[in-house]
Amino acid sequence: MIEVPHPLGAERLVRELDWNLLRTFVVLARSHSVTEAAERLSLKQPTVSSALKRLENRLGKKLIDRKPGHFELTEAGELLLKEAVEIQGSILRLGTLMRDVADEVRGHVEIAMASHVVCPLFDETLRQFHEAHPAATLSINISASKDALEAVLARRASVAVCLVRNRNPKLEYSRLFREFFGFFCGPTHPLFGLEGLTKRDLAGQSAVSFVTDRLEDALRPVTLMRADVDLVDRVVGTSANLEEVRRMIIAGLGVGPLPVHVVKRDLEDGLLWRLPPYENLPAIDVHVVWNPNAKMNRAETALLEMLLAGIGRTPIGGRTYL
Repeated sequence: MIEVPHPLGAERLVRELDWNLLRTFVVLARSHSVTEAAERLSLKQPTVSSALKRLENRLGKKLIDRKPGHFELTEAGELLLKEAVEIQGSILRLGTLMRDVADEVRGHVEIAMASHVVCPLFDETLRQFHEAHPAATLSINISASKDALEAVLARRASVAVCLVRNRNPKLEYSRLFREFFGFFCGPTHPLFGLEGLTKRDLAGQSAVSFVTDRLEDALRPVTLMRADVDLVDRVVGTSANLEEVRRMIIAGLGVGPLPVHVVKRDLEDGLLWRLPPYENLPAIDVHVVWNPNAKMNRAETALLEMLLAGIGRTPIGGRTYL
């Protein structure tokens, strides 16, 4: 049994805890062994092992359960990882914050966004933002909604534009727009081009969908619609990216869900065919999400305020797309 010394007092811990130890721990927690972590950090294995031991000594808790063939975070390690990731995000943002003190309009905004968001209000806000702050910069990174939310929580992203299933009390949310999902198939599918189809015609057809098309996830209403038309339980292809789900549908892998307003051009071009149901479609809300505890630079604050102002003055009917 490993004995761990009594933890430091809170004030002494603040004075003596080295950020480099936390940084090493974050890499360790995301690795499968000390050897792997050492390689990622370009350090020797004994150096990483020593860093872990010093951190455990200072906290008075065992952080990683290590045995031959076993490398797993303890409960204390899981808690520390969450906090360390947030600290890491804050440190990474310090350079941007310091730069903005000298120049108010040269901030950078990092947007974590779900794939293929089609929202005129959002596009107009970007135009207004650039017009008002031409020296500010933007980057938009596409990811699964879950990853976008984690990026905002860890302060790696300024805001997220994504789907939300369960709200984290550490984040703030505002509904940006509402969209409706329907079923579609591609040109090589046997149902393509057929008129007068009913839900019964979809029974037993293979399906493709999003990774969040699950009862416990953000696209729960789509999962229920898929069950209602009796598509096979086995989904033959999934992706977090709307473009890739669209690709698989067009390629003929199976029937799949897409936002109706996003694929209007594909319908006109003959790349997709609309399938039942045609009414009572599941409504999915896309939110703007931000971390109220993050210290935003002036550019981030300006963009968020513009987005919220646009949402506030536009009734939900004007932000509903079908």
